[in-house]
Amino acid sequence: MTTPPSTIKIGIIGFGFMGRTHARAYQDAQRDGYPCQLIAIADRNHGQKTVSQPAGNIGAPEIEIDTTGIAFQNDASAIINHPDIELVSICTHTETHVEFAIAALNAGKHVLLEKPIALTPDEVQRLLDVASKTDRLCIPAMCMRFWPAWAHIKQAIDTNTFGPVRNASFSRLGSRPQWSAEFYSDQSRSGGVLHDLHIHDTDFIVHCFGVPAAVTCEGDPLALTTLYHYENFPSPISAPISASGAWDRPPSMGYQMKCTIVFEDATLDFDLSRPDQLILYQGDQSTPIEIDPRTGYDHQIRWALDQIAKQQTGRSTNEPFSTDTPIHDALVVARVLAAEQQSMEQHQRVSIG
Repeated sequence: MTTPPSTIKIGIIGFGFMGRTHARAYQDAQRDGYPCQLIAIADRNHGQKTVSQPAGNIGAPEIEIDTTGIAFQNDASAIINHPDIELVSICTHTETHVEFAIAALNAGKHVLLEKPIALTPDEVQRLLDVASKTDRLCIPAMCMRFWPAWAHIKQAIDTNTFGPVRNASFSRLGSRPQWSAEFYSDQSRSGGVLHDLHIHDTDFIVHCFGVPAAVTCEGDPLALTTLYHYENFPSPISAPISASGAWDRPPSMGYQMKCTIVFEDATLDFDLSRPDQLILYQGDQSTPIEIDPRTGYDHQIRWALDQIAKQQTGRSTNEPFSTDTPIHDALVVARVLAAEQQSMEQHQRVSIG
């Protein structure tokens, strides 16, 4: 016999677009029976809690949040030191991530930390050093690992369902985010398209194929393309994996998120803009793949809640989705991104240790 999990009390630091996305996902999880409750939000503009935010790349133009019973603060310490809060979502600007996360971990909180954790591997290592000394979860919020269609792709790669992978290409193209314009236009703070947008594809590539031996990256802070070179890649043609990211499109063009995985016996193609987002192509047949309509944000947060419930009770009561996002992977990805940055600046292939 095990004790049912107690209600996980949650606080959010930062209530811009991503903070609202987390808030909605927590409230949707609670409505679906997860033992959780969002009780506090800290934001320097907390008085604007009912004002809609500009739309993100994925999602509705307005994110409606039920603010009933939520205490709004303008100081992050009110969340970090709150005696009832067990899980903290950190959705602030990148330069504050590591300090807030370390403070929350030291205060005994679990942490779900928006990407990028930091712009340098050294800063990610600093957080990892603290997290590894606690029994708290520190989860980098890399939502593409949890996106239902992409999880299906990962499973097909792992199980060799359609034979070995011959080639894989990813693209994530749009305009610079319209919210927090001052932050995103400052590459020294946001990291530009490499660290804020393209990071999703780098993370997923590392998640699926491991660390590349080297990278070749060409571009600038607004648009780039990277080739990921793997030694002894298990495929008939050892072609590099590629990913393109851009913020140089006008907003009127919208946002494009695509990936194509060519296996020996089939091809899986994802396009966010299609009604059937994931399609399997085999021979002269094309078959739409039915996927869960919830987003990666939803699954990511439900996974985090489930891990806390496991720690509370030694079992899981709600586990509709399973993956892992260890903080160690964030350090690996930071090192790959650093190599991409170096390659872009030096116009040469860069090896990764």
